[in-house]
Amino acid sequence: MGLPGTTFLALPGLLAGLVGCAGAGHSDPGAGSYAPIYQGGDVLRLDDTLVAFNVRMSGARGEKDVEAYARCMAAGYTMENNYGFARHVRTKIDEEGGVWRADAVYTISPSLPRGLRTIDAEVTVADCAERGIPTV
Repeated sequence: MGLPGTTFLALPGLLAGLVGCAGAGHSDPGAGSYAPIYQGGDVLRLDDTLVAFNVRMSGARGEKDVEAYARCMAAGYTMENNYGFARHVRTKIDEEGGVWRADAVYTISPSLPRGLRTIDAEVTVADCAERGIPTV
């Protein structure tokens, strides 16, 4: 699901963090048998401030769950790279055989970017932790 002509960067701690979350699940008492399995993903730095996140999960209830996972990965990556904010550019989602995939692109910046779909990385990472969704 990567973009042609791009290079994957080896990011310190990324593989360890993704392997650690591969079997992680979170049960929401109001969701019945909701038991997501976060299967990790790839981070692709497109330029200084544009980053693509390709994530996989199973057990999602729908697109919103895999979008949330991609947003949490983006927030974690943003913090790990000493930026404070991200802005959602686009997300493409597909599902096959019970495995959901999201190809999400975000800009990252040290200050609040213009736009409506911005995230405060620190606040988002805390929310993800509370919800049991892994970050980078």
